[in-house]
Amino acid sequence: MRKSWDTYFMEITEMVASRSTCDRAFVGCVLVNRDHRIVSTGYNGSVAGNPHCDEIGHTMRDGHCIATIHAEINALLYCAKEGISTKGTICYVTHFPCLNCTKALIQAGIDEIVYRHAYRVDEYAVHLLTKNGIPMRQLP
Repeated sequence: MRKSWDTYFMEITEMVASRSTCDRAFVGCVLVNRDHRIVSTGYNGSVAGNPHCDEIGHTMRDGHCIATIHAEINALLYCAKEGISTKGTICYVTHFPCLNCTKALIQAGIDEIVYRHAYRVDEYAVHLLTKNGIPMRQLP
């Protein structure tokens, strides 16, 4: 039987997450347009050209690794760098986006968020998504 689009893209997010270099959370993100074409991918990792957590350890502050750029931001920044529109795309992500990623996704024009793990779901992030009419769905 042919896989659904949701299953297909969520499986790709898991593969993308396997490239994460911060072992505190292996997160993958895939931005997909309405024609079911991948626009961008991103995973947790350090700023390009800098050492990664899996090489030198974590740079911790207030319980967070501050050296890591989140998967969603990496996917959005690639689009910004290359001049690719994210308006109207669907964000498939392994973990529910943190508050800062949620704000960036909304600002970038994402139409929907589909996630697998309800990891540290921020109430204000949910409020912002709801207020802005952006559906969020958890896949099993």
